[in-house]
Amino acid sequence: MDKLLLADDHDLVREALSEYLRREGGFDVAQANSFETALAINAAQGPFRLILLDFKMPGMEALDGVARMQAEAGCPVAILSGTAPPDVARRALRAGAAGFVPKTLTPQAMLSAVRQMMTGQVYLPLEFLADSDTENATVQLTPRERDVLLGVTEGKLNKEIARDLDIQEVTVKLHVKTLSRKLGAKNRTHAAMLARDLGLV
Repeated sequence: MDKLLLADDHDLVREALSEYLRREGGFDVAQANSFETALAINAAQGPFRLILLDFKMPGMEALDGVARMQAEAGCPVAILSGTAPPDVARRALRAGAAGFVPKTLTPQAMLSAVRQMMTGQVYLPLEFLADSDTENATVQLTPRERDVLLGVTEGKLNKEIARDLDIQEVTVKLHVKTLSRKLGAKNRTHAAMLARDLGLV
């Protein structure tokens, strides 16, 4: 039975994915809720055929975590993410990740991706390849937009950001709207997640 290590700090997501991969894929799935726990489990229970690491979990430190795990695991290491945009996915592959697996994949697609990576292939969703012409594109923000974005990622209200920056609340609202458009975000929470994934804050 192929052994798989799945590390994600969201209990519900981790449990659901693990159960599906066990039931439908026939895999022996070990679980970790942080990067450090994943390292410990790999050392104690490895080797694994594949390790899936959540991009934003505690201790991961983005792509540094991939490199560190690869150095210790000796098996394919892939990124699992619910928010990261295509640019981050491509950077992960350049850093040596075996794949980039969005949590939004259908269960069957997830299973297919896992099997593909276990055979040594690299997995990246087709929609993430479609805009490869923009691979080197970065989100251009003004200094003020960065200030507002930092406030948003800290969970502050518009009026709190306005007070901190000594600007009008309506101005903050306009900046948030512009930031959401530039990041392709659905709302301010989504904008905050994307900003962290892109290393903008």
